[in-house]
Amino acid sequence: MNIVIVESPAKAKTINKYLGSSYEVLASFGHVRDLPAKNGSVDPDANFKMIWEVDPKAAGRLNDIAKSLKNANRLILATDPDREGEAISWHVLEVLKEKRAIKDHKIERVVFNAITKQAVTDAMKNPRQIDGALVDAYMARRALDYLVGFTLSPVLWRKLPGARSAGRVQSVALRLVCDRELEIEKFVAREYWSLIATLLTPRGDAFEARLVGADGKKIQRLDIGTGAEAEDFKKALEAAAYAVTTVDAKPARRNPQAPFTTSTLQQEASRKYGFAPAHTMRIAQRLYEGIDIGGETTGLITYMRTDGVQIDPSAITQARKVIGEDYGNAYVPDAPRQYQAKAKNAQEAHEAIRPTDMSRRPDSMSRKLESDQARLYELIWKRTIASQMESAELERTTVDITAKVGGRTLDLRATGQVVKFDGFLALYQEGRDDEEDEDSRRLPAMSPNDALKRQSLAVTQHFTEPPPRFSEASLVKRMEELGIGRPSTYASILQVLKDRGYVKLEKKRLHGEDKGRVVVAFLESFFARYVEYDFTANLEEQLDRISNNEISWQQVLKDFWTGFIGAVDEIKDLRVAQVLDVLDDMLGQHIYPARTDGGDIRQCPSCGNGRLNLKAGKFGAFVGCSNYPECRYTRQLAADGEATADRSLGQDPDTGRDVWVKAGRFGPYIQLGEQKDYAEGEKPKRAGIPKGMSPGDVELELALKLLSLPREIGKHPETGEPITAGLGRFGPFVKHEKTYASLEAGDEVFDIGINRAVTLIAEKIAKGPSRRFGADPGRAIGDHPTLGTVTVKGGRYGAYVTAGGVNATIPSDIEKDAITLPQAIALIDERAAKGGGKKPKKAAKPAKAKKAAAKAADGDDAAPKTKKPAAKKAAKPKSESTSKARAAVSSTAKTSPTKAAGAKAPAKKSAGTK
Repeated sequence: MNIVIVESPAKAKTINKYLGSSYEVLASFGHVRDLPAKNGSVDPDANFKMIWEVDPKAAGRLNDIAKSLKNANRLILATDPDREGEAISWHVLEVLKEKRAIKDHKIERVVFNAITKQAVTDAMKNPRQIDGALVDAYMARRALDYLVGFTLSPVLWRKLPGARSAGRVQSVALRLVCDRELEIEKFVAREYWSLIATLLTPRGDAFEARLVGADGKKIQRLDIGTGAEAEDFKKALEAAAYAVTTVDAKPARRNPQAPFTTSTLQQEASRKYGFAPAHTMRIAQRLYEGIDIGGETTGLITYMRTDGVQIDPSAITQARKVIGEDYGNAYVPDAPRQYQAKAKNAQEAHEAIRPTDMSRRPDSMSRKLESDQARLYELIWKRTIASQMESAELERTTVDITAKVGGRTLDLRATGQVVKFDGFLALYQEGRDDEEDEDSRRLPAMSPNDALKRQSLAVTQHFTEPPPRFSEASLVKRMEELGIGRPSTYASILQVLKDRGYVKLEKKRLHGEDKGRVVVAFLESFFARYVEYDFTANLEEQLDRISNNEISWQQVLKDFWTGFIGAVDEIKDLRVAQVLDVLDDMLGQHIYPARTDGGDIRQCPSCGNGRLNLKAGKFGAFVGCSNYPECRYTRQLAADGEATADRSLGQDPDTGRDVWVKAGRFGPYIQLGEQKDYAEGEKPKRAGIPKGMSPGDVELELALKLLSLPREIGKHPETGEPITAGLGRFGPFVKHEKTYASLEAGDEVFDIGINRAVTLIAEKIAKGPSRRFGADPGRAIGDHPTLGTVTVKGGRYGAYVTAGGVNATIPSDIEKDAITLPQAIALIDERAAKGGGKKPKKAAKPAKAKKAAAKAADGDDAAPKTKKPAAKKAAKPKSESTSKARAAVSSTAKTSPTKAAGAKAPAKKSAGTK
């Protein structure tokens, strides 16, 4: 028997069919172990020794793999063909060795770029060993990210209260967004004028020509800066006689773009379909792992994490055949096209993203795929086929015109473009991030010396505009150009920035939030080197050199760590006030915009004589008055924060009622009509706004969709019961009977089909029931210096950390799963200092002794469960301090073991979930 290890169960199922009964394909479900989220997991003093911890969810799967190996003689590691895939294979093998499951087994590593029968069987014939250099590069990257996160984030928490975290690549990507915000704020609009004449040829054909020169001098776009200048030119052009000077027609060719890489796929899917990079990668993963076609699951595209642009010769041959069949031989170039990656640090070890079979046209596949899958497959297919098509042949025409009035000569120019042969444009044209009007009009026939007549003259005032904010597509493009991060990380980087509230996406543009701008300002002020674009790109080059076996991964870490820890040590003695003063000065233009009355921008609007300055609170930085506490004026950093007034979007066509965006106590929401529109006792229909979406982005069409939820998708094929899609507290979901399954993309809730819904329900059932009731057992993240194990738990009133009986609520701006040991210890110590936690155990011992004696005398294994009187006493005084509440419990415990037991449980619950 041969045991094959892959990442996903879908992939395992498909490959098992290809290989037959002599193979057993098992899934690792991704990474099986990682660095524990606590200090010491990477030790710089021990040559960067790394401590790995098996994921509890993976432990059972690894045990299953170990059991399967008992009846096998060969272990084949077939994880993805990239650095992460190599690391997963290495981790699996290392754990199996620790379990002593590896005896005399033959260990092989195979890779395939597509999940097709041919690709998989060919890979099995060409095994190799695990690539140690790729594993070293993975370890270096993982150690770097860990060291930056666990060293820099605590500095942020101490010096910049309310800050969440900082990451090696994440912070540089955030800087790109925030630097663009700074450019926009510093931008000063400049006035300029344009003059465009509509002229008629001798045959009466109209065309437009722009003023480009006067009196022997060229006129650039911004040269006419005032209305007076424009008026002067207007008078001259109105009185002028026009004639054609030259007509210049030049042939031009436009070549197709290369096939998709990970980055270009994310960019184009964002431009054309509005897909977030993370959503694009999820869909691509499904297309890669396989779709059921004619009773057989087949991978439809090659591996989707790549920066290579070349494709297999056999695929090129197939593409050329399809082009000839669909478009004719004129669209097939004489020789196949070959491409080379232009991106910095590109690794071309893998093919570009392409269909596994070019003959699977999008039209025939659309019936077998879900909506977004079909759209992405069509995009990949068209881009691949177009990359091998003939170039487009164009003719670009420039007509120069003179306008003479008196002794003065003015120059005008008209440009046009004609497509002589469309070539690849017949199938595909790449989108653009910031579309500019191209002068692609076709000009009428003209000859030199032709006299022209002026039909009209347009004199238009313009103002220069600031640089546009990044879209997700243009940010990915810029990161790739700079060599920041790797293609496989772009989607997760953008998602982290959005999840942490550092940026927000509005109208497809990324806006730097105050929280993110403060973090970037802090890093640029005190860790400038580590958020420099060149430094981060050079570090990526070092990681690539490790993967090429050119340098030692420990040496790269040592060189980085020496400078980095030195920078951390330099600011450890800085007081928070000093940090705020630096940030206050750096962000001044953003925080204190000019006043309309020209007054002092830092004058407190409340008391009139105080000075506004940057302050730090538990939940982040804010602006406050220097006269605090006498003057309690505060505001958010941005002086022009988003308005929260109610806004009507229009009328619902079915009911005629107005649809409103309203600001509620718990955030903005959608409402159909107002209370006066409903009968007494009837409430208006409401719908929440999806997480991550700004109220300003909501338009009538979307609001009506939200109000239509939950919607019935269809009937379950087995039970006949309805499956519905809705939007809940934790995001979009599908529901069947009592089973809920989350949707991966928010927009799926409106168009998800029955097949996808049934699959999600089945997968959720297969995972088993989630913990909905009962106490959360928590997740241990390390040890407190004096209170023992620190555990993260979910309580009735939110997440909290606990150690030694001291419970501390996790602030809303810190994710439960992201909190780290230093952060948890700080929260616990703060809570303990305020009197939280259990009182000294000595006071409780007599009650415990009596309780134990009573249990022994009665012979019971369980404590009595009498709760009523004592529980109410302990839980009642919410306004009183925790110490008083606990004192009440303690006094009750002295009188009765039964009452003491009943009082302690509710008191502890109240404190733990407060």
